[in-house]
Amino acid sequence: MSATTLKPVIGEPAVFAPISWKTPIVLGVLGLVSLLGFSLFAAPGAISQVAIATGNDWLGTIRVGFDSRSSIIVLTAAQLLLAGWAWRQTAARRPIRIWLPISFGVCFVGAFLLWSVAGSQQALQFTGLLSGALFLSVPLVFGSLAGCVCEHVGVINVAIEGQLLAGAFLAAVVGAASGNSWLGLLAAPVAGALVGALLALFAVRYWVDHIIVGVVLNVFVTGVTSYLFSTVLSHNRAVFGVVEALPAIPIPLLSQIPVLGPVLFAQNVLVYIMYAAVVVLQIMLYRSKWGLRMRACGEHPKAADTVGIKVNRTRILNTILGGAIAGLGGAYFTVAAGLAFGKEMSAGRGFIALAAMILGGWRPAGAIAAALLFGFADNLQNALGVIGVSIPSQFMLMAPYLVTIFAVAGLVGKVRPPAAEGTAYKG
Repeated sequence: MSATTLKPVIGEPAVFAPISWKTPIVLGVLGLVSLLGFSLFAAPGAISQVAIATGNDWLGTIRVGFDSRSSIIVLTAAQLLLAGWAWRQTAARRPIRIWLPISFGVCFVGAFLLWSVAGSQQALQFTGLLSGALFLSVPLVFGSLAGCVCEHVGVINVAIEGQLLAGAFLAAVVGAASGNSWLGLLAAPVAGALVGALLALFAVRYWVDHIIVGVVLNVFVTGVTSYLFSTVLSHNRAVFGVVEALPAIPIPLLSQIPVLGPVLFAQNVLVYIMYAAVVVLQIMLYRSKWGLRMRACGEHPKAADTVGIKVNRTRILNTILGGAIAGLGGAYFTVAAGLAFGKEMSAGRGFIALAAMILGGWRPAGAIAAALLFGFADNLQNALGVIGVSIPSQFMLMAPYLVTIFAVAGLVGKVRPPAAEGTAYKG
């Protein structure tokens, strides 16, 4: 999205880097979709109702009605203006600031939601939509954080899917067998760490291609958990069939903040751990000796070795740590939601977590923003299904994956992974 001018030699014309038109094109296409799809097909005179739960006893739930067509036209006009601004910035070789695609996305999603509920007798539960999106993004956030930790030391972690699934399995087994969901939550990172240890063993110790090892581990964990589910869990449903969900813990005062309080501060402990993990990793990666050593091993392992850093040991320990973080995210599928384990219940979210990590530029703060975007797309099918929107369920199931493709292909811009990522160090 940004371009630089190379310093010309005296007497020679200036040489410019190629312009990337990906972002303006994607924004322009989506703006036309909003114009030709949402604006033209909105029923004249229809009302879109939105309900906002404030979380405050005095305010209660606020119900607002919007004129569907006029509101969608206003939001579409804003999209087209933002897309035009993106074209202008790109043509002038100026960077497109992050606020622009975020603002465009808010307008596009708003137009889509208003079009979806136009004329419906039921209101869109906006607070529930945001709260559900946050909860569905939990495994994506933990998976993307695991990817950040591993890839900053130079290990490509394609095994996030397997680590999530292993964490979900062990959390369900321990939680159901002990009758204590808190023990299941503690067991989840252990399972993820074991998968991370296998990844470190083959990728770091024996120099096997990281991507191949990750794919093999995903298949291995899927096979093992499916076998145990069919032979052990299914035949002992009285013991392993019931998992108690982690209770929601509203934070005093904060949970009473209008709109944001019920969304952010009336969740279970796993969500609060997610908040803490993002903040701690963001600080530790870029403001601590540990983070500096990690990034040195991922950027220039030879230089790191020269100053006394044990490169391979650092890689092994942090790969195991990354696996533990992903395994903790796997607890979302079972003990956090109160669900028994099911075959392949991670459903490809490990790969979406990888996309969130890339979209976030290998930074924890960026990864959580991207994961929230994908979680919101995933929750749309639930929110609109309750209202009875006449959109084929197949399209709603495709939503998180379509958003992943558009975001990574069109909005990610130029991001650079750690220089020594996937490279074995034989020093």
